[in-house]
Amino acid sequence: MITKASETFLHQYLNNASPTGFEAAGQKLWLEYIRPFVDEVGLDTYGTAYGVINPGQDYRVVIEGHADEISWFVHYISDNGFISVIRNGGSDHQIAPSKRVLIHGDKGPVRGVFGWPAIHTRRGEESKLVPQIENIFIDVGANTKDEVLAMGIHVGSVITYPDELEVINDRYYCGRALDNRMGGFCIAEVARLIRENNIDLGYTLYIVNSVQEEVGLRGAEMIAQRIKPHVAIVTDVTHDTGTPLLSKKKEGDIKAGGGPSVTYAPAVHNKLLKMIIDTAAAKEITIQREASSRATGTDTDAFAYSNGGVASALISLPLRYMHTTVEMAHKDDVENVIKLIYETLQVIEPGMSFKYFDV
Repeated sequence: MITKASETFLHQYLNNASPTGFEAAGQKLWLEYIRPFVDEVGLDTYGTAYGVINPGQDYRVVIEGHADEISWFVHYISDNGFISVIRNGGSDHQIAPSKRVLIHGDKGPVRGVFGWPAIHTRRGEESKLVPQIENIFIDVGANTKDEVLAMGIHVGSVITYPDELEVINDRYYCGRALDNRMGGFCIAEVARLIRENNIDLGYTLYIVNSVQEEVGLRGAEMIAQRIKPHVAIVTDVTHDTGTPLLSKKKEGDIKAGGGPSVTYAPAVHNKLLKMIIDTAAAKEITIQREASSRATGTDTDAFAYSNGGVASALISLPLRYMHTTVEMAHKDDVENVIKLIYETLQVIEPGMSFKYFDV
């Protein structure tokens, strides 16, 4: 299903830096890729990108992923040139020490590292030292604050990791920002399949790559008001709980390679969820199931509770080591997320009602 051209795009898309609030570079790549497969493309005020198939119909369906990756902001520059940070999204401070970084300043990216005291120097009380937001710092090889400023770095400059996508054991995609740029890839592939297979959906389909999910589902909130969809199928990532140090009783039983996961939650519409599950059975797509208390924590919540209520569902890609630079997703799961969305769209009919019952 995934072609050589698709793979090339995937590597380009995953390797670009598109942190929350600064997603333009990735959105340009994404729009360039989907343009041949859609009738229209668009961009909202804050950078959510979308393609439209069969525009102008009364019935509107959305498939959606989010484009932004977690990152850091420069928060303080000391007199001797060391940089303190704050989060931009849910960045994990415990993995920061010894990581290389790119600081996106006014004069272009500046390379640096998260420094950390050598193990030899951590004796006595210092042996208890652990990474915290308050003590991690970046070293760009400068001796003074003025030297840092001269590099184009300032408070508010955004910081990303330079790690790139690779394939491990010909089985797992591995890198940073699979959460959730892999979702953007999946919905782009759905658009490609619809166009290449001449599928007539009979309704307007919006393929949406939202911004600012990592800071509160903000892009989805905005685009839901613009599109006013009747149905929304969101794809994001979920935790592979088969790795060490995780409790399946607490986190659920999900395994990479076991297929897409569907979620039961208040924001997930039961009739749409059943349609997805029935489609998976009919097309022999193995799925996994999980439940979320109160909220899914994904853009599903933003779509579901917009415009007086939108029938929404979540299809998740199992992911290892979320919010690190070595996130891992099984290639078969990526293929099956694409296939499940593609097949479900062909079951939805124009004008389909998702009322629980007639009154």
